[in-house]
Amino acid sequence: MIQKGTFLKVIDNSGAKNVCCIHVVKGYRKRYAFSGDLVVVSVKSLRSKRRSYSRVKKGNVFKALIIRTKRNLISYSSESLEFLENSVILLNAQNKLIGTRIFGAIPKSFRNTKYLRIVSLASGFIN
Repeated sequence: MIQKGTFLKVIDNSGAKNVCCIHVVKGYRKRYAFSGDLVVVSVKSLRSKRRSYSRVKKGNVFKALIIRTKRNLISYSSESLEFLENSVILLNAQNKLIGTRIFGAIPKSFRNTKYLRIVSLASGFIN
């Protein structure tokens, strides 16, 4: 469960390392976000390599798609899936990816969403 103030790890090559959730998108007074939801985030720290010509700067505000959560994700077949970290992928205002690569595996449930570009960039899938 992601809410305002939650620190998240960025798993793409946009240049950001850690971000902080500042708003949960969609829904009236929606408090928590889960895997597959959109949040608005602020960049808190950058990766040490290529810091000078990174696509993002510290303090910038972006939309982000939640990929992994520590809270278990229950699929339609009653299988639960949980990760060791909360992680996101940064998106621009038009919901396009900022980065060109995704590090690590993503849940297979993203095949059924409108973010098919993420599926093609991922290195692997987890049931």
